[in-house]
Amino acid sequence: MSDANVIHQDIPISTVDSPSVVLELIYRLKIKDVMTSAVITAKKSDTLRHIQAMMRENHITGIPIVEKIRLAGIVSIDDIVTALDKGHIDELVQEHMTREVIVLEDDMPLSFAISYLNKFHYGRFPVLNKNQELVGILTSNDVIKTLLVEMNREVLRLEKTHQSPASSTGGVTDLQFVTVRYDFELAGHASTEIKKALKAKNIDPKIIRRVAIASYELEINQVVHSLGGTISCSIAPDRITVVAQDSGPGIEDVEVALQEGWSTANEWIRSLGFGAGMGLANTKRVSDEFTIESEKGKGTTVCSTVYRRAPEGGQS
Repeated sequence: MSDANVIHQDIPISTVDSPSVVLELIYRLKIKDVMTSAVITAKKSDTLRHIQAMMRENHITGIPIVEKIRLAGIVSIDDIVTALDKGHIDELVQEHMTREVIVLEDDMPLSFAISYLNKFHYGRFPVLNKNQELVGILTSNDVIKTLLVEMNREVLRLEKTHQSPASSTGGVTDLQFVTVRYDFELAGHASTEIKKALKAKNIDPKIIRRVAIASYELEINQVVHSLGGTISCSIAPDRITVVAQDSGPGIEDVEVALQEGWSTANEWIRSLGFGAGMGLANTKRVSDEFTIESEKGKGTTVCSTVYRRAPEGGQS
């Protein structure tokens, strides 16, 4: 691509150290959720002057060149300026278009697009589908506008699902916490607060440790693997129950997921020190009662119960 595709500065979003809510969005959204689908295109047989008029009429600075529905190249405003300077503005596009074009795929996470924008400094990227057909175009403006809309929705969602205050009924104390996907800054908050509540009730430290392990493992599992959910803790006179409930994507094979070391975490998650595949196994190990229900695409519910006085033959 030519120099006119260079933007004045990088898109002000990082795929590494942005706020957690932004990271969650850029790894959840796909390029097809952000790109402009109504792409203005031209043919190789068009003249550069025709391209110039199209750019002026549509207020754009780059036009993909297609042959049927396949991308053949791209022409930028810089190509038009060069054509005017050198006197070949009436020549055919195919003689002057950029043929080596860096593209994105519509099913890629948005994080790829941000990395490409910051690495190559191009103003736009054509987007292809799995059949290598041109289906959209993506610019930094598309990314920023979509993230602003999605962040506003996320703020509204979090306002509705904020941490519920502890409540006590009939000698039972209930706590509830919200988890957000990839929110590693707050990962562990729920288990820490549960541990504090147990200590305030002077519960046996051995019991507290087991509940803390279960709540932490379930919380991290939601942050790493789910789309977000809730961690609830019920402190009763005879038992402590932690319930982790999320909205998806669900576990395909629960028996396999319970095996130590089995994990679906990607390399990025592992590089952060998570995704070792011990979460569910550790939770089951410290529980007196353990149940898990999961449906692919609909979510998972895990229930861990620890008795305050271990039954005969149980853990102590």
